Amino acid sequence: MITRCYLEITNICNLDCLFCPKTKRAKHSLAPAEFNLLTDRLQGQVKFLYFHLMGEPLLHAHLPQYIVTARAKGFVPVLTTNGTLLHKAGAVIDAMPHKVQISLHAHEGNGLDNIEDYVCNVMQFACEAASRGIIIVLRLWNQGGYDSANERLIGLLEKYFPRPWTERYDGWRLAPNVYLEFDNMFQWPDSERDEYASDEAFCYALRNQIGVLADGTVVPCCLDHDGDIPLGNLFAQSLEEILSSPRAVAMYDGFTRHEAVEPLCRRCGYAAVTKRFRK
Repeated sequence: MITRCYLEITNICNLDCLFCPKTKRAKHSLAPAEFNLLTDRLQGQVKFLYFHLMGEPLLHAHLPQYIVTARAKGFVPVLTTNGTLLHKAGAVIDAMPHKVQISLHAHEGNGLDNIEDYVCNVMQFACEAASRGIIIVLRLWNQGGYDSANERLIGLLEKYFPRPWTERYDGWRLAPNVYLEFDNMFQWPDSERDEYASDEAFCYALRNQIGVLADGTVVPCCLDHDGDIPLGNLFAQSLEEILSSPRAVAMYDGFTRHEAVEPLCRRCGYAAVTKRFRK
């Protein structure tokens, strides 16, 4: 079973974040019939269903319905959001996703005039969702990059969750079901960038994660934002057929040998900077 599938319900976003590579693909949001078909073909083969790859899932009018449908089909639904629309997301709480990951670093470079208002809206959502059993992960994935406002953000969080906090390997536990998580800023994979070029690599792509773009294209991981490694299309093929294709098998076997067979994988700044895939 694939542990995580990143299902892109929309590739449309309301922000222009400095750390995001954007996508040149045609804009599209999954219609209910499309969502049902894709989740039918993933059912029983994926545990956690992440409603994100590119795009802001809270822009999708059917998001609460999709969360409920995903749970009914046996998935564990997870959201990743920039947090700017959470003040309108009461129906999302009622739909009961397992976890909501909020990228607090998304405010930088977007001209959000009032960080206090942004944090207030995020915290109102977080407190209500956490009280109902939803896990909230507040992310500051900008260490060594656009982190100039982090100290101020953390100070604002203290007003809602006074210290002491419980230290964890990646940050702090602020309260029951509420976590603050840090990670390094990284360069997204780019087949034209040689800065991180290396044939030696190990990755969990196709082992415990895949991505499905809004047009149904299956990609090996959540960082293939432009569909540079299309393995098949879930609208037209089964997941088994796609994962057993020659290209997918070559990738899987290559990573088993600690070898990146795809040009994009040889230039993955995420793996190079974080070194989290080294074995």
